[in-house]
Amino acid sequence: MSPKYLVVALLAAVMAAPLSAQSVKAGIEAWQRADYPAAVAIWRPLAEAGDADAQFNLGQAYRLGRGVPLDLSAAKIWFQRAAAKGHVDAETTLGLLVFQNGERAEGLKWLKQAADEGEPRALLVYGTALYNGDGVPQDRIRGYAYVSRAAAQGLAPAQDTLAQLDQLMSAGDRQKGIALARAIPSGSPVAPKPRPVKVAAAKPATPRQPAPRTSPAPQTPPTGGWRIQLGAFSKRSMAEALYQRISAKPVLAGRSPNYIAAGSIIRLQVGPFQSKAAAAAACGAVGVACFPVPAK
Repeated sequence: MSPKYLVVALLAAVMAAPLSAQSVKAGIEAWQRADYPAAVAIWRPLAEAGDADAQFNLGQAYRLGRGVPLDLSAAKIWFQRAAAKGHVDAETTLGLLVFQNGERAEGLKWLKQAADEGEPRALLVYGTALYNGDGVPQDRIRGYAYVSRAAAQGLAPAQDTLAQLDQLMSAGDRQKGIALARAIPSGSPVAPKPRPVKVAAAKPATPRQPAPRTSPAPQTPPTGGWRIQLGAFSKRSMAEALYQRISAKPVLAGRSPNYIAAGSIIRLQVGPFQSKAAAAAACGAVGVACFPVPAK
């Protein structure tokens, strides 16, 4: 090959190689300027040509309804295409999307795949499913390992769930779970390529809280100035019946019911909790609609 043609070939190779990456990045820059139609216009041909990042980004656009009409069916298709190429963000977001839509088996399949690669949201949801035997064979020690790995990466809901599991599991089983967790990869704290939206924008499904086997008493009585209010009833017996139904929840261990008369109604409040945030977290774990209130 003559030097002339060699130079032409090298130029073509250098220009062709980064074109896709530059174009995906250009789409991200448009997205960050809130020019969503421009971002979609950049990503679509790349996605149709098989670029996994562009497919994931286009799926996010459809999921959020930015630059295109909100269309979860279209989002699912693009996430599936990216996930089939091993795109971890797509695996996780697809798993959460279909899990929340009731397609639990398919959702758990994708979440397991992402969890095995160390993605923290996937580790939390799939680990909780393992602990509960919810859609997968029950394996409490492996479930603890997955949740532990997610918590170690700083995922706050995983840290809350792990605290509950620590109360429910024996020290020996926890040690087995910790040992097993060491074999699970850690997700990278920095995405390998830019994304149009932060990973946190795809919120994890709220996992069913672990079913308690026992209700261990806390070592020290809980204190604080907050309670959770679980309802208002026309009869005290109705409030008492609700409390009896939920009193075995680990998050309520050591806490007392308060039956507050307000005119002709009785309000059921349980506490104390150290802070409003702790009370709100308890509402998420107790399995009954409630909200934090100051203790009076």
